Amino acid sequence: MRIAYLDCLAGISGDMFLGALIDTGVPPEVLHHAVAALQLDASLAIEKADRSGISSTKVSVLEGGHSAEHSHHHPHAHHSLDHKHEHGHSHHHDHDHNTEHTPSHKHDHPHTHGRSLSVIRSLIQGAHLPDPVKHTAIRAFELLGASEAKIHNTDIEKIHFHEVGAVDAIVDIVAASAGIHALAVDAWYCSPLNVGGGMVDCAHGRLPVPAPATADLLRHLPTYSAHVQQELVTPTGAALIRALSPTFGPQPAMSVQQIGYGAGSRNPKGFPNVLRLSIGEATDRQQSSVAVLETAIDDLSPQILAHVTERALSLGALDVMTTAVQMKKGRLGTLITVLADDANTGVLEDLLLRETSTLGVRIHHESRSCLERSHTTVTTVYGEIRIKLGTRSGEVLNAAPEFEDCRAAAAQHNVPVKLVQQAAIAAYHASKASAQ
Repeated sequence: MRIAYLDCLAGISGDMFLGALIDTGVPPEVLHHAVAALQLDASLAIEKADRSGISSTKVSVLEGGHSAEHSHHHPHAHHSLDHKHEHGHSHHHDHDHNTEHTPSHKHDHPHTHGRSLSVIRSLIQGAHLPDPVKHTAIRAFELLGASEAKIHNTDIEKIHFHEVGAVDAIVDIVAASAGIHALAVDAWYCSPLNVGGGMVDCAHGRLPVPAPATADLLRHLPTYSAHVQQELVTPTGAALIRALSPTFGPQPAMSVQQIGYGAGSRNPKGFPNVLRLSIGEATDRQQSSVAVLETAIDDLSPQILAHVTERALSLGALDVMTTAVQMKKGRLGTLITVLADDANTGVLEDLLLRETSTLGVRIHHESRSCLERSHTTVTTVYGEIRIKLGTRSGEVLNAAPEFEDCRAAAAQHNVPVKLVQQAAIAAYHASKASAQ
C-alpha cells in the first residue's frame, strides 16, 4: 500500500505544501495546469531554497501577467495582500465578512478580494479539472468558510473574506488538491502540528497564534507550540490538513522511496522552516485509530434521523450506523454511531448536537486493523464492473463487485442486480485463473 507521511515540524501552509509535493516528484506541469484552469491571471514561481542548510523547494504565486520564468530573477515578487504581521509564512488574516471593503493596495484584479464561498465553488466547478481535484479543493474551502462563519456568528454564504477570496489562497488550495491526487497514495498520515507562537495582527485585532480561523480548524487535532515565536500553521494549511483527514501520530512502518521538503517564506536562524513529505510503501500491517461518536435518542423523527446519517457521510464520516435500543422508562430509541477520522470529529460532533435532540455525545477512540484496498475492473456481458479488493501481504482476502456499478448495469440491461454481481465475481475468478 502506497502511503504518505507529513512531518509538520515547522507547521504547514499552502505554499509549503506545494513545495513539498514538487520536491517529492509531482511534475510541476500538474500544478501549472491546475492554476491555468482557474483563469485567474496567476502563475506559480518554483525555485530551490535553503532553509537552515536543508535544500527545499519554494513556490510562490504571481499575479497580473508575471511569468514563472521571470520570477526566478525576482524571487520576492510574490504579490503581498496587505501583510500586516511578521511570521514564517506569507498568508494574511485580514478577513472581512462585509461585502464592502477597502484594500490597502491597488492592482488590476477587481475580483481578487471578497469572494463568497458560492463564487469560489462556481469558479472551481467551472475549471477544466478532474472531479476528485475539484471535490478536495471545494471541501477545503467549505471547512475554512465554516470556521470563519462560526467566528463571525453568521451564515457561511454571507462570509466575504480576504483569505479565501485572495488569488494566492485559491491557487494554493486548488494546486495542492491537484498534486495530492497526482501522488495517488492510498493513505495519508501526519505528525502533530507545530503551531508556533507569538502574536498575529488580523482584522479581529492582535491575537495569539494560532489565528481564530486556524484555531477553529485545528480543534480535536494534535497540536503543540515550540521553537519559534512565529505563526507556523496558516488557515490555508489547516484547511488542507482537514480536507486530507490523515491519521495522526508517529511515522508508520514504511519503506520510504521519496522525500520532499517544501520551504516556508522565512528562514529563522537555527530552525529549518520546511514541511517534509515522505512517500513509500507500508511494510507492516497497518493499525490506525478511529474516533467513535455515539448518542442515543428516543424523541426524534425518523425523517430527521435519516437526514443526520446522510449529512454525516457528506461531512466525511467513515461510516454511520443506527441501532434500535430500549431506553429508560421502557422507551424505544435509536443509538447513532458515527466512525470518523480525528480531523472530522469536531464537525460531526457539532452535527449531532445541532441536528438531533441529544444533550450529549460520547466520543472515544478504537484501534482498527485494515486491509489494503484497491480496485480492478472485469468485463462481463453486462459491461465493465469494478471489483473492490482487500489484501494483506499481497494476498487477496476479499473481492466484491462495486454495488453502484452493478446497479447501473442491471438497470441498463433490465436484469436483477444479483445476476450482474454473480457475473462480475465469475469474471474476476476467471481472470485470476487465466493469470496463473
